[in-house]
Amino acid sequence: MSIEGFFVDWDGNARSTLEPGGGYQCDTDPVARYVAVMSKSGALVHEGTFYRSLADIEKAGIKAPFVPGSHPWGRPEDGL
Repeated sequence: MSIEGFFVDWDGNARSTLEPGGGYQCDTDPVARYVAVMSKSGALVHEGTFYRSLADIEKAGIKAPFVPGSHPWGRPEDGL
């Protein structure tokens, strides 16, 4: 189940749990503050901390620019 919130991806970008991009979907547990990013086939591709708002990410001392779901995961130099 995905609940509206945010997480930080492996490149240090903040992403929405409702629209993570890359064809992925999020399973969130706000009580545990956990986000599992899953492929369409159900494979776990990334785990992160659940934040209710972008302000909560900043309060945690994390500088993560928000990127929309259309922003690609990974970097070209990583072969992605």
